[in-house]
Amino acid sequence: MTKKWLAVYTRPRWEKKVNQLLTEKGLESYCPLNKVKRKWSDRIKIVEEPLFKSYVFVKVSDADRSAVRITNGVINFIYWNGKPAVIREKEIAAIKRFLDEYEHVEARPVQLRVNQRVRVTNGTLMDLEGKVLDIRRKTARVAIDSLGYILIAHIERTKLTSVLPK
Repeated sequence: MTKKWLAVYTRPRWEKKVNQLLTEKGLESYCPLNKVKRKWSDRIKIVEEPLFKSYVFVKVSDADRSAVRITNGVINFIYWNGKPAVIREKEIAAIKRFLDEYEHVEARPVQLRVNQRVRVTNGTLMDLEGKVLDIRRKTARVAIDSLGYILIAHIERTKLTSVLPK
């Protein structure tokens, strides 16, 4: 029975509580917390806020998913292509490492632009680089320029990351 990291969508401002409730059920969960300075009229304080609003990660087997779903504050799993979205162990580890090293972190979705250099992060074309030709709602048309040929592929936007110019 393999356990996978899944993303759970929570009620607004319930991330810490859902994380606590899942832990109390004996499930491995992770709510990435960001240390942020907040200013009140009389003081400045460092508080921990969830890095991803309304998201908590939970590592469960398929059999434990219903226990997660019935947890107070949980709305549902985040789905991708009709199945709960699986987050790789190394991505969870990278978030933990990043938050241990830095304070006041921001999480923003990758913004793609036409002619931008990108690297494919998942799938058959993984680690290949190319140039964005056009952008649709969920996919981008990318020209992969390798082997002296240009391969043009429609790739899900979530499987692309920006590449800094050399």
